[in-house]
Amino acid sequence: MRQFTYRGYMLEQLKSMSMDEFIELLPSRQRRSLSKRGLTPQQRKLLEKVRKALRGEWTKPIRTHVRDMIILPEMVGVRIYVHNGKDFVPVDITPEMIGHYLGEFAITNKKVEHGAPGIGASRSSMYVPLK
Repeated sequence: MRQFTYRGYMLEQLKSMSMDEFIELLPSRQRRSLSKRGLTPQQRKLLEKVRKALRGEWTKPIRTHVRDMIILPEMVGVRIYVHNGKDFVPVDITPEMIGHYLGEFAITNKKVEHGAPGIGASRSSMYVPLK
């Protein structure tokens, strides 16, 4: 089985890095977001819940509306329920998700499934002869 690496670093190395060292590895959009603005209060609260869950202090499921949270190495292995506008979608954090946003894994729209056209479906169906 192939070992996971992110920009040449193993997961254990990523977890042992400081936040500033890890930020330098991220793509520009995520790097700017974290280095210039830092974490919002809601993101800090979510990160604290994740840390408690990893230590075994948090027993309830972690539910959040914070879709703009960047997935950090310390979040790997946790299940987070992310709100998609209607309900909470379970997202299991894997190493491949590092550097992406949480919202990318909770899709906000559904595939459109049209029903079969029938009587009363449109104005033109008024003139369809009945058998």
